[in-house]
Amino acid sequence: MTKLKKDLENALVELRKGKERKFDQTVDLIINLQKFDVKKSSINLFVSVPHKIKDKKVCGFLESKNQDIKTITPEEFKKYSDKKELKKLVKNFDFFIAQGSVMPKVATFFGRVLGPAGKMPSPQLGIILNADEKTINELKQKVNNSVKIRAKEASIKLAIGKQGMNDEELIENIIMIYNAILKELPREKENVKNIELKFTMTKPVKINVR
Repeated sequence: MTKLKKDLENALVELRKGKERKFDQTVDLIINLQKFDVKKSSINLFVSVPHKIKDKKVCGFLESKNQDIKTITPEEFKKYSDKKELKKLVKNFDFFIAQGSVMPKVATFFGRVLGPAGKMPSPQLGIILNADEKTINELKQKVNNSVKIRAKEASIKLAIGKQGMNDEELIENIIMIYNAILKELPREKENVKNIELKFTMTKPVKINVR
């Protein structure tokens, strides 16, 4: 792992040499897989990272309105029968949570769009029993420090931080995510072809892991 850390340090030095942009670029990690059949071995997990990547916009499907979060109650579900409203909702929020009691209705009204977008409330992180202030705020904090990883193809791309974060924070996030993905792969490191690191506006820097 020391070699990987050193390679990541070098990659970040290289990326920071790029043209200065007027915004805080996103740092993307790309893990290219090999000898891995996405259809046979799916990857779908949440990884808690040590350093928050960004404040996520969270929406809750709850029995009653909650001041700590944008809330959609069952009485308002019909509004989203309109496809435009539904697509706008999915686009405007990064993450959705739901009270267990309303989850069947959520699946009926929102499943056809939230499912394919990978934003359906999940038992892993997103379905709660009580919608009290403490539970909601704890869940929001967990969401902000979590990365959802889904492999739809033989290349996993995800945001792991911002250019404004320091290298140590970025590397800790990368290693946490990389190790979690390795554990999910049938042949672990053998399934990894290479990894790449890039900023929003840069070309990727390739890192060999063999």
